Amino acid sequence: MAGILAWFWNERFWLPHNVTWADLKNTEEATFPQAEDLYLAFPLAFCMLMVRLIFERFVAKPCAIALNIQANGPQIAQPNAILEKVFTAITKHPDEKRLEGLSKQLDWDVRSIQRWFRQRRNQEKPSTLKRFCESMWKFSFGLYVFTYGVRFLKKTPWLWNTRHCWYNYPYQPLTPDLHYYYILELSFYWSLMFSQFTDIKRKDFGVMFLHHLVSIFLITFSYVNNMARVGTLVLCLHDSADALLEAAKMANYAKFQKICDLLFVMFAMVFITTRLGIFPLWSRESKCQRSTHILKYTAVCLGKQSQDHSKALK
Repeated sequence: MAGILAWFWNERFWLPHNVTWADLKNTEEATFPQAEDLYLAFPLAFCMLMVRLIFERFVAKPCAIALNIQANGPQIAQPNAILEKVFTAITKHPDEKRLEGLSKQLDWDVRSIQRWFRQRRNQEKPSTLKRFCESMWKFSFGLYVFTYGVRFLKKTPWLWNTRHCWYNYPYQPLTPDLHYYYILELSFYWSLMFSQFTDIKRKDFGVMFLHHLVSIFLITFSYVNNMARVGTLVLCLHDSADALLEAAKMANYAKFQKICDLLFVMFAMVFITTRLGIFPLWSRESKCQRSTHILKYTAVCLGKQSQDHSKALK
């Protein structure tokens, strides 16, 4: 196990030439990102789940009721032990052969049994009220974290010139605002990972699970090897469209169709502009700049070594 960890954390993979993990330890002069900082995300993710429960009950639900969104669910299927056993233990979509067998066993016509299974499947679908509350939580958090990200990045030089993402890399000190931004984003994605098993079950469960896992991986390791500056740009770009999508869902649940259509058009425009335009162009530019700065840094280090070696020979 120790060998695997040593291979995984090989400095030649994570850091520029002639830089070690020891060089990025905190000192009295500067503070750098540390892997152990990220442990804070787990209790914060739990706190975020608690805040979400309180928010949905005391804020989102009253707002939904004020918008005439009711908690009434679909029509409930009449109780039947045999059909319930088939539904829970065998299949929720019986084929023709099974339908005919159940018809003979219960003395029901096939259409009545099909109607029972349809009503029973609909019972498991969440109400519009629950969907609205979930979207309102994601909208509120998304709006807050995007607003915070914009206010934070406006004060940084790397928002206006991405070359600053790599000046003196990786010896870039960690600021309290940057640390808070990263931990907040990581905690939110961990909370989504946990709540996905209790939230509304959707067809894209596997895809979203993988999305959250990859997001957590990227946030974690961009922090550990101090690529946090470019990481903040990526986070802010991706957050820009999320709140609009959740707002469009809320308008749809409230049956404000014109507002829903307008918000969805806005979401599509922002999504295409940021994720298919700005993000790949900035990302490619930043990678080129990083390679250039690392090569220059390596050349300087090698030049110094050569000078020291020449002086030693003399």
